[in-house]
Amino acid sequence: MVLIFVPPLWTEGTHYLYVETIQFCLAAYVVPALVVLGRPLSLFGAPRDRAWKALEWLGTRRKRHPSYLRSFAVVAVDAALVMLWRTPTWTNAAVQHRWVEGVEAASLVAAGIALWLELVDCPPMEPRLHRPWRAVVATLAMWATWVMSFAVGFAADPWYHIFAHPGRGFGALADQQVATGLLWLTAVCTFLPVIFADVMTWLKNDEDPDAELRKLVRAARRSGNV
Repeated sequence: MVLIFVPPLWTEGTHYLYVETIQFCLAAYVVPALVVLGRPLSLFGAPRDRAWKALEWLGTRRKRHPSYLRSFAVVAVDAALVMLWRTPTWTNAAVQHRWVEGVEAASLVAAGIALWLELVDCPPMEPRLHRPWRAVVATLAMWATWVMSFAVGFAADPWYHIFAHPGRGFGALADQQVATGLLWLTAVCTFLPVIFADVMTWLKNDEDPDAELRKLVRAARRSGNV
């Protein structure tokens, strides 16, 4: 996160679109993924502490009451922010007014963390959905980035006219195409491992163990044994 706001990214991001795209990819993909995979909730205390118990209760509730609507709402908000901040209007605003870039980074990181909590375990929090549906959520997030990157990459004219391009031999259209490649590659490297892992785990196991366990508990309750 610090790399976004220090040279050379902070200074060169006002001149080249591909540098600004690196800042964008860090905030939208890299930082949220590393935060959730780093399991920061374990810092809230030991399993006996109140904060840990509250988080554990919330994680259990999320798992017991899966909400497809909420999960897809999370990916929809994340995709909307990704597309919004890549539009010429808001990209130009972030370059002209540097404080806007802080707002951009904060919103992308927050939405990205919410998205990754739907994709991977972050004890004591667990994803709401089972593995095949997690792969669907990750695929939708990746596709949203692809739609935006392909629209920019195949444009005949530059979308972003605010960048100065002080170097020789590197025009606006070439800058835009390099930025598109970086955006596309980062989305693939971020979400494809999650999609592959979820699909392979699902294929190896005909039934979801968590789903089977819940079925057994419900059957025991109906029979009066629990």
